[in-house]
Amino acid sequence: MDLVRVALDIPLPELFDYLPPRGRSAAALRPGQRVRVPFRGSERLGIVVEIASVQSRQSRRELRAILDVLDTESAFGDALFASLLQAANYYQHPIGEVLFAALPPSASERPAARADHDPVLCRIDAPERAAALKPDTAPWRLYQALASGPQHWRALIAATKVDLRARKRLLDLGLIEQIDESAQARQVQVAAPPPNAAQQAALDAVLAHRHAYACFVLEGVTGSGKTEVYLRAIESVLQAGRQALLLVPEIGLTPQLVQRFRERLAFPVLVAHSGRSDRERADAFARCRVREPLVLVGTRCAGFAPFADLGLIVVDEEHDASFKQQEGFRYHARDFVLMRAHRLGIPVVLGSATPSFETLHNLELGRYQRLLLPQRAMAARAPSVQLLDLNGQKPIHGLARTAIDAIGAALARGEQAMVFRNRRGFSPSLHCELCGHSPTCERCDRPLTFHKGEARLKCHYCARIQQAPPACPIDHSPLKPVGFGTERLEQGLIELFPGVPVLRFDRDSVGAGHEFESAMAQARAGQPVILVGTQMLAKGHDLPLLTVVVLADADHGLLSTDTRAGERAAQLLVQVSGRAGRAQRPGFVFVQTRYPGHPFFQSLLAGGYRNFADAEMALRAGLDLPPYCAQALLRADSLIEEDVMAFLDSARLALPEDADVRGPIPAPHAKRANRFRAQLWLHCSDRRMRAEIVKPWLPKLSQLPNVSRVRWSLDIDPISDD
Repeated sequence: MDLVRVALDIPLPELFDYLPPRGRSAAALRPGQRVRVPFRGSERLGIVVEIASVQSRQSRRELRAILDVLDTESAFGDALFASLLQAANYYQHPIGEVLFAALPPSASERPAARADHDPVLCRIDAPERAAALKPDTAPWRLYQALASGPQHWRALIAATKVDLRARKRLLDLGLIEQIDESAQARQVQVAAPPPNAAQQAALDAVLAHRHAYACFVLEGVTGSGKTEVYLRAIESVLQAGRQALLLVPEIGLTPQLVQRFRERLAFPVLVAHSGRSDRERADAFARCRVREPLVLVGTRCAGFAPFADLGLIVVDEEHDASFKQQEGFRYHARDFVLMRAHRLGIPVVLGSATPSFETLHNLELGRYQRLLLPQRAMAARAPSVQLLDLNGQKPIHGLARTAIDAIGAALARGEQAMVFRNRRGFSPSLHCELCGHSPTCERCDRPLTFHKGEARLKCHYCARIQQAPPACPIDHSPLKPVGFGTERLEQGLIELFPGVPVLRFDRDSVGAGHEFESAMAQARAGQPVILVGTQMLAKGHDLPLLTVVVLADADHGLLSTDTRAGERAAQLLVQVSGRAGRAQRPGFVFVQTRYPGHPFFQSLLAGGYRNFADAEMALRAGLDLPPYCAQALLRADSLIEEDVMAFLDSARLALPEDADVRGPIPAPHAKRANRFRAQLWLHCSDRRMRAEIVKPWLPKLSQLPNVSRVRWSLDIDPISDD
């Protein structure tokens, strides 16, 4: 009999058999359609996976019919649907959870509430008409805020505290233009600069393969003009009537990129990331389904957009760990879009100044083609880098005197400076000098981070918050902050440079969406400022006046037990350094460390990232570590430590005797939110061997006698030891 096999959004690997809806044949349904089905006494949303003329495990009398069909065609499109099935098989993840992860949040049975209209406002420079604005009024403040470039209306409200009357006043005077993201086309505002020889060669190579699959690694030093190559390649694809996708690792990178693309392209530029409302993302996905030339700029989730005619995919900062989903469906967005491109027969460009070791390995094997941009664009010079030895000196507010003097000199020249520290809060911990007590999280056994502005202690692992004690609870002595976070550095910089704006960028001070965009617009306004922040400042941002960058603590990556710690530390140092001197002014980078003689610094600073990567990859090859092997990581946690170890011991026994398995061992953070965490590593020579082992192993895991006492997940190609 003809059955409809349906996937549900539940953590089970199997499909569920249903009869077609009453009055319809199974042949009338298509894979990818959303349906409403009865399931265990309730109704659930499901997705049709296949129509099968097979004998079900149930009799026809026991089978139930689909209640309703919600789509006239696939919600994904045939090519994307096939790629999702491929991804579910590769990552050994339940197909239902994979398919539902690819749906925009509002693509359900209930209509989503429509978000407030949020157009982009652009300033029109008209001095005669602008003279009609009275200083310090709301329209005047709004007009001045737009001097740094186009911005979203909601971001402007937060930054200037204006209302709709101010916007209407500027529209009536013809001083602003309002752009809706759904506009079909717009006038090109900025002419394209002439490409240099390396940029033109890279562009020619990509466009020569526009009708076939190929993966290009655009490896260029920071500031070498990779975005210009993206722009020209995407523009060529759009002019041919096709569509393009640009993936970026973080929300903070999208505003500047989107603004630049809208200034240069006479085609719609859409945005999709978690900072947008559910409705906005659903609208962007729906627009991609229409066969029209457009470009979608977004983070990891944008890789699931159902394009009607995708012609090019670009992954910017392809090395970034943010492309890896760490919960639920643990896929890598870079690798998933490569699956899509291979199926569609279109080119992919992976851009980075510091390519991941997986990408470098694929270059070694000849699977990818390397395109090199060896010099900064527009005659800009690479910044000079200086190690500052913190031994034997007492830093002032966490900064060496040399760094403070360099910041002061930059401000005196009318330039900007940045201090980077990848730790939020005032200090990583408090400490009693008399008895040695430090407040820790009882749920995680980790030090609590002190946030002075809120007078609170926070656990950055389980999000627990408590009031900061006035004194040591043991001997009532003062508790002193140990170490520096971004909040403490901000306070110190305000004291060192009174009257100079200090902008802090971290998850506590600015959100991921419009708040970040507004704060960054202030930095681009052209005034001397000091930026202090975490990794959200590390990459992609182009600030012409930023000439001095200080890495307040470059030693964190040297002390980690993570296999990839050195790779990530090198990438971060290069990316942060690359923010300095991107225009015509020289840049200076100061790296504060207590280990100036460490081989890490000697290798990286003397020979550059590729020199460091070659040596590190040779070490990994000798130890048979990724990317020279294939790994799977089984994680488990429970309220009872013995239950975790018992489950993982049973899981190990369920593997073949000759399997190379390591563990069970406690996770690096062995306790989090009162749950004990441990892991089991499966180590294979290649992906095919791993698949042959994992596929029969997974069903056994769900049948283990103690499985109900733990939460567990399997991570294919893990990028973190924790």
